Amino acid sequence: MKYDILKPWKSLDPWQEKILATPGNICVRSGRQVGKSTVVSIKAGEFAMKHKNKVIMVVASVERSAYLLFEKVLSYIFARNKKCISGRPTKKEIKLKNGSRILCLPTGDSGYGIRGHTIDLLIADEAAFINDDVWTAVAPMLTVTGGDTWLLSTPLGREGYFHDSFEDPTYTSFHISTEAVRDLRSGIIKVNIQKVIDSAKRRFSKAKYTQEILGEFSDVLTRVFTTNWIKSVCTLPQSHSVVGDLFLGVDIAGMGEDESSFEVLGGTKERLRQVHHETTQKTRTTDTEDKIIYLEKKYKFNKIGLDDGGMGVGVFDHLLLNDLVKRKIIALNNARRFIDDEGKEKGLLKDDMYMNLLVMGERGELQLFDNEEIKRSLKSIQCEKIGGKSKIMGEYSHITEGLIRAAWCAKQKGLKIWVA
Repeated sequence: MKYDILKPWKSLDPWQEKILATPGNICVRSGRQVGKSTVVSIKAGEFAMKHKNKVIMVVASVERSAYLLFEKVLSYIFARNKKCISGRPTKKEIKLKNGSRILCLPTGDSGYGIRGHTIDLLIADEAAFINDDVWTAVAPMLTVTGGDTWLLSTPLGREGYFHDSFEDPTYTSFHISTEAVRDLRSGIIKVNIQKVIDSAKRRFSKAKYTQEILGEFSDVLTRVFTTNWIKSVCTLPQSHSVVGDLFLGVDIAGMGEDESSFEVLGGTKERLRQVHHETTQKTRTTDTEDKIIYLEKKYKFNKIGLDDGGMGVGVFDHLLLNDLVKRKIIALNNARRFIDDEGKEKGLLKDDMYMNLLVMGERGELQLFDNEEIKRSLKSIQCEKIGGKSKIMGEYSHITEGLIRAAWCAKQKGLKIWVA
């Protein structure tokens, strides 16, 4: 039997069909894994193939997110009618024989990188993470053509351009939850979506679940690192010199979609500057160990902080046997509790590490790279008050988790005792 190459795009839900049929500006607010990028890739591909000499721009706050949607658009066009593609597509542009082009660009903080284009259609993925300043740059790009804007995202609080657009009558707004999509699916797809929901129920608070799975705007969750904090702290070029001790913070992921993060800060506790930023994906624990050893040989750290829970336990134990780093490794487990000078438990180490990074930035003691991935990670961190206590979480937190560990290593004069 011949495989139908278009099969992945043929089984659409009623809400997806409605999006395909809707003209003009659209705003799609959803939970995770609902299929919003699938339907938008179809809509964008059909628009490009059916209209001559049009310019479509796919953007997101970071290049990686923009490219994932861009790649889906390319895959759809290739499956639908590959002969309409002109030349070899690149990671930033698809040219069609009818003169239409599809561009893929990160927005950055201000939209500087996308200025100068005249476009007929703007597609913004993870739009809630795009800074409001970007939309000032976008407006002139669509003015001449009278083009449309398609926004899609999980929500991130009741503020910002994405939230306002969802309420704007000039947009047709769609809201779909992961639970609702699960009920529309069957077989292995339904099973996989249920796994996402079950995992979220285990890991998230009620408010976080409402935001990430039900796709609702939250009145309870607030950002830990404000836009102004990020603007004032993330100012460094990625090539500069630092005098003083060096500290490595590591957040360890496994072979799944999550990323491991390796963040290096240097200087003194009064003035820390970022020296190195790196992420890896689908990495074996042995590779993570090798990466830490490689970075130690390159930088000769004063201390190395990593999580000794979960995926980190094996890495931590093995590194304790390595003569090169065994006296530098510090276990910084989010779930452990801090002991004060009187031997009393003060709270979770995680909360103290986040507060330390926040305060250092507020006092002007910290400078990080002017890097879009780092900024997105910081922006994703949210706090929820539960029974008088705060709970910190984020869905793109791996980079910030590395940073809080490096900063904690630098800030502490001596190690304290930790208990589970």
